[in-house]
Amino acid sequence: MTLKSHVRSALLAGFCTFAFAGVAAAQHHEIASGDAIKWGPAPPSLPPGAQAAVLMGSPAKEGPFVLRLKFPAGFVIPPHRHSKEEHVTVISGSFAMSTGEKFDRAAARPLPPGSFIRIPAEHPHWAWTERETVVQINGMGPFDVRYVNASDDPRLKKTQ
Repeated sequence: MTLKSHVRSALLAGFCTFAFAGVAAAQHHEIASGDAIKWGPAPPSLPPGAQAAVLMGSPAKEGPFVLRLKFPAGFVIPPHRHSKEEHVTVISGSFAMSTGEKFDRAAARPLPPGSFIRIPAEHPHWAWTERETVVQINGMGPFDVRYVNASDDPRLKKTQ
């Protein structure tokens, strides 16, 4: 190996160490024990009665987020869209969800815990619960909720 090769190897190794050390130093793990999750009011974009717990990030800010939502029995989320893709995992209870611009309870069968739903951006969908249900939403923020029918938007009902 020539002196030039040694210098090139040393520079490359130094660069790689510097670059990856910066990445490793900026990352750390996070733990959210199920029994320690603090529930609070759900975002105003959901009908009253739901609770929420943000586990990571913020749905209102740029970047990834993880959000849990707890719905009471008989909860209905009217047809709506999001500008970004949504990933939903059923944690407990039963969660019925279907696509389209009209709510039709017969079009969706309740999904058991462990079920996963991927909803593409701008795809109209709606959901309902039979019993108390917890779902986890993973997505990229900022995350929006736009109801198909403005009269279904709880944010507008509060101002009327």
